[in-house]
Amino acid sequence: MTRSSGFKVGMGITIAALAAIPKTAAQEPTLSVDPSRLPRLGTIDERFQSYNVEMVKVTGGRFWKPYRSSASAPSAHGADNAGNMPASANPDLYAYRAPIDLSTRRLRILAAALAPAYLRVSGTWANSTYFAESDEPSTPPNGFRAVLSRERWKRVIDFARAAGAEIVTSMAISPGVRDAAGRWQSDQARRLFVYTKSIGGRIAAAEFMNEPTLAAMGGAPKGYDAAAYGRDFKAFVAFIRNNQPDVIVLGPGSIGETTASQSPPQSSSDFLRTRDLLAASGPGIDAFSYHHYGALSQRCAPGQTTPEAALSESWLASTDRTLAFYRSLRDEFAPDKPMWLTETAEAACGGNPWASTFLDTFRYLDQLGRLARAGVQMVAHNTLAASDYGLLDETTLRPRPNYWAALLWRRLMGTTVLDAGVHAGVHLYAHCRRGVRGAVTLLAINTDRTSAAKLRLPAASERYTLSADHLQSASVKLNGTVLELGPNDDLPRLAAVTSPPGLIEIAPATIAFLNVGDAKNPACA
Repeated sequence: MTRSSGFKVGMGITIAALAAIPKTAAQEPTLSVDPSRLPRLGTIDERFQSYNVEMVKVTGGRFWKPYRSSASAPSAHGADNAGNMPASANPDLYAYRAPIDLSTRRLRILAAALAPAYLRVSGTWANSTYFAESDEPSTPPNGFRAVLSRERWKRVIDFARAAGAEIVTSMAISPGVRDAAGRWQSDQARRLFVYTKSIGGRIAAAEFMNEPTLAAMGGAPKGYDAAAYGRDFKAFVAFIRNNQPDVIVLGPGSIGETTASQSPPQSSSDFLRTRDLLAASGPGIDAFSYHHYGALSQRCAPGQTTPEAALSESWLASTDRTLAFYRSLRDEFAPDKPMWLTETAEAACGGNPWASTFLDTFRYLDQLGRLARAGVQMVAHNTLAASDYGLLDETTLRPRPNYWAALLWRRLMGTTVLDAGVHAGVHLYAHCRRGVRGAVTLLAINTDRTSAAKLRLPAASERYTLSADHLQSASVKLNGTVLELGPNDDLPRLAAVTSPPGLIEIAPATIAFLNVGDAKNPACA
């Protein structure tokens, strides 16, 4: 595990606009790219591209209701965790789910194809989940809202092993884990770690709690403030250092200070500022974690975002704005610690209706490109298979467009990041090709809905173009062929189209991975 960003400033950018003619509808500027000369920026964690399985999906309970939902009321078997919604939640926004079956063959095949990854099992629901002493679910004790049985946690460990994933989680912080003075006690955390180790599992990294800036909504005791957080966080760090010294301590895992996704707004007395949390908690984190959503979905804030804005520069750049805010706090309170984005998706509250379509693939891949270029070490998409922002449909477990994009990234984009520059007209990112010495893979994202982007390459390339019949399509094409699973859940062959040296056009509203196998880039040797 890398505990520093490993990034250096690249010199000698070799990309230039060749066309001197002003841009018009008939004449687009051509970008000349020499992959052999792109300088090295740094490296990212091999598990950079990761994902969340919400704790409520493991225990069973109420989570964001899909827009096209037929979810039923809780069964008698699942009633123990049926009421575990966040505080002050609107029940109409949620639907009950039985615990996810992590032994499902299709789910394991698709998750393993994204390996290696971090599997984060957390979320607001984790803050008030009781880890039971038995295998059978039971009624949550006072101070908790849900129960995690040993058997269900064992299934998480088995799934992580099968999927080539390392587990990241967070602790319960609700009134049930506190003494008479309201101080956090480590008994529940100790039980979770001891049991995990006893069955051959491992927790690689842990946050103290999920989203402490929203502590009141997340199940913390009434009146919980920065001073209480600082006291509790120090106790958590002491517990980890004394009992689990190999576990990466993540923190603070904040959200809501830079975008329209604030809920409640910063002016609310219930909202805790990250600066105050860090000042109170002092040193102790190994990596600085934060969350980012560009907005609240239509469930929680109708009209806040629209599909028309999904390709806009303002929307896509919200990733940079949030990173800049939290990185400034990292630099002040935890200098040189790596940055981890431990929860992100199209929009909070389960995602908008278009989060499950090709339209969101532009945001997904652009976000990965931006954050890798900026040196962020881990990005955990929320979720693997829940609500509208899941990589997989939660009912059928069939891949959505973002899953296929994730698979291409995993196959093609290595851990060495190159400097492809920043350009108008196309979003361009470059990495050393995964597993091929000297090779370079470019990711070209054309967000223009009407005009093609033009690249000129001096060498032949293998091209993987993602497109759809319409932007809000639930399916995606690779080089003109719809991507879908085979009859035995076999992944399709991801076949490239060879392009000769020279001009390459990236059609309007399409995405292309371009592998230059003969780049001979010394940074990739």
